Amino acid sequence: MPQFMLLIYGDPANAPDPEQQEEQYAEWLNYTNSLVATGSLVSGAPLEGVEAATTVRVRGGDTQISQGPALDSQEILGGYYLVEVADLDSAVALAERMPNIEYGSVEVRPVVVFPDAGAP
Repeated sequence: MPQFMLLIYGDPANAPDPEQQEEQYAEWLNYTNSLVATGSLVSGAPLEGVEAATTVRVRGGDTQISQGPALDSQEILGGYYLVEVADLDSAVALAERMPNIEYGSVEVRPVVVFPDAGAP
């Protein structure tokens, strides 16, 4: 069965206020539990904020290390789910149900399977 990354993005300016965060946490827990119950969840985790990011590049043999995300954007990558579902439509349906979908976005990307690569 194919696997898809559900990359969770959001603009911190549009995030729920502190009073709503507890309710939001419960929604995320319920969402995650629903993925577990259906057998769709392979893995997933929230990410620390962009202030904790370190970007590494090697150009012309020189390593460049910078603090912060690789791309500067209003929407930041906040976490991910790796799911195993029948097809893209099923993955999109999961993305549509995410608790942040009203104020954020979810990028759905198929995981590449290399022929004869064996099991991960």
